[in-house]
Amino acid sequence: CLVSAGTGLLQEVVYLVSQGADPDEIGLMNIDEQLPVLEYPQPGLDIIKELTSPRLIKSHLPYRFLPSDLHNGNSKVIYMARNPKDLVVSYYQFHRSLRTMSYRGTFQEFCRRFMNDKLGYGSWFEHVQEFWEHHMDANVLFLKYEDMHKDLATMVEQLVRFLGVSYDKAQLESMVEHCHQLIDQCCNAEALPVGRGRVGLWKDIFTVSMNEKFDLVYKQKMGKCDLTFDFYL
Repeated sequence: CLVSAGTGLLQEVVYLVSQGADPDEIGLMNIDEQLPVLEYPQPGLDIIKELTSPRLIKSHLPYRFLPSDLHNGNSKVIYMARNPKDLVVSYYQFHRSLRTMSYRGTFQEFCRRFMNDKLGYGSWFEHVQEFWEHHMDANVLFLKYEDMHKDLATMVEQLVRFLGVSYDKAQLESMVEHCHQLIDQCCNAEALPVGRGRVGLWKDIFTVSMNEKFDLVYKQKMGKCDLTFDFYL
């Protein structure tokens, strides 16, 4: 089960690692059909139940709402967190791109809603801290989006161990290179706003006053948590 910010990119990397697939193959398939979303009405739970094991299932749900099998350690959970400043910019651009119910307000208002926990899926601050409380669980792999750009090889090795797949040294090096290609393709896709996948995206849109307010809210809501983020590389 994948729960993350940066889900689209993570799902393709996980599929690549778990299946030993080629990035060009992934580009030709509808990856969303391979990784259905748990909470979406389509394709539905009945279809998900029919998938052959090991199944890859995506979700944005908070930890407490995940199926009991995940809480009991009977299934594995890969969670990816992204620094919240880049996240809110990417989330804003995503909402602006929707054909239906697209967001037409300003980024400043959208950011205020984010800080006040008024966006879909509830509070990001609660969501990420709830999973962080379980990051040492044997069936949970807690990843950071920025590490995918900073040290992809280590992340791929973590995924290989966690998923229980087997690669020799040459195969692992090839897989890391394939994942690099995949990330380059995803982050530079013409359909995306320029640079949406890069780290430090927030610096292009945050004003000084917005940044000061965000830092204050972040400190208030995350002050007791030892989880840290890279806000630029």
